[in-house]
Amino acid sequence: MIDQADKLRQLVNNHNKTEKPQQSQNLAEQNRAKVITVTSGKGGVGKTNVTVNLAVALSQRGYRVVIIDADLGLSNIDVVFGIVPKYTMLDCIKNDKGLLDILCDGPGNIKFISGGSGVQELINLDKSSLELFMANMSLLDHIADYILIDTGAGLSDTVMNFVMSADEVVLVVTPEPTSITDAYALVKTVSKVKKDCRINVLINRAESEQEAKNVYNNFTMVSEKFLGIKLQSLGYLPFDQMLIKSVKLQKPYLLVYPKNNTSRLFFELADALIKNDINQQKNTQSGIKGFLNRFVGLFTH
Repeated sequence: MIDQADKLRQLVNNHNKTEKPQQSQNLAEQNRAKVITVTSGKGGVGKTNVTVNLAVALSQRGYRVVIIDADLGLSNIDVVFGIVPKYTMLDCIKNDKGLLDILCDGPGNIKFISGGSGVQELINLDKSSLELFMANMSLLDHIADYILIDTGAGLSDTVMNFVMSADEVVLVVTPEPTSITDAYALVKTVSKVKKDCRINVLINRAESEQEAKNVYNNFTMVSEKFLGIKLQSLGYLPFDQMLIKSVKLQKPYLLVYPKNNTSRLFFELADALIKNDINQQKNTQSGIKGFLNRFVGLFTH
């Protein structure tokens, strides 16, 4: 525990010595990270790539970022990074490992946690074990400004609880009819429980900006008319063959092709998320502890 505490203090002190954006200072002073769930209605829409490159963009803007890979059974963040984690969230739950044991260093000055099957185990913990786990994870509020949660695709209870427990959601949609239909089903499920859920729609793999606008406008119009839920536009990303190449290289696109147009758009997406925080009248995020309380609470109802 002494080693863990020393490492934590070093992480915090190192960050405090660097120049930080105003919003990052605000979050740090509150000791509450912003928790953003990145999800999609169906698989294969580029969700993990979006998560990774958003994280790198936020990091390059001066924010501390941690990714939690919560895609049960299909963890991909470590594959994209080409890094094999020594421990996962399951080790924190079952094998007495601390947060800093399972926190891995990724490229671009970001950190990540592999969920493994730990997320599923989380909902079966007894009260004392759950409290210990949450105390461990709450340390993330001291070392992160943004926590990005990369979920599995679809409408499982676990995915939906990640969506409804987050401070904000990034919903990745492609122009394909199946992606749009499945994304609508996800929004419909959310609307039955939490109409005030802040969902930012990102149109991925668009052939043009106009196509992205058309897809977004139609999608949000139908969602508002029939579900009574208002969605926000985060922006769009074009179809880019180099994204596939960066995955094969096991490196984030932003670090391999920093001057490409898609990299510029990733920064625009990150800036839009930052602007969301600055424009809020008050900071509504309750940190990772508040997120976990909501997440576990949803399983007990």
